[in-house]
Amino acid sequence: MCYPYDRDLLALGRRVALEERIVCHQGVFVAVPGPNLETRAEYRFLRMIGADVVGMSTVPEVIVGVHAKMRILGISVITDVCLPDALEPVSLAEIIATANEAEKKLRVLVRRVVREV
Repeated sequence: MCYPYDRDLLALGRRVALEERIVCHQGVFVAVPGPNLETRAEYRFLRMIGADVVGMSTVPEVIVGVHAKMRILGISVITDVCLPDALEPVSLAEIIATANEAEKKLRVLVRRVVREV
């Protein structure tokens, strides 16, 4: 698990995002069991241990893929900014709306990456 994400696929994903003018960040994704949204204390703790984003999936799937010797590229849409000191209630409808808004760009990114692999 030293390098769970394939470095060549990461470079390809970043290049495609740049060419398509899709905002792309790289960071540490921490998974927690769900379904739930975190408390202020949990967000502070997760940031303290190095998390840039938190979610309920991606990490378990990556672990399985790595053990199956698959090449892995993780792509996530961040649907909720979670600042512990400015935490506000968020609705499932808002989260889904944000994900739906990102769908077109995500589709372009995934199709191009798969085509170029």
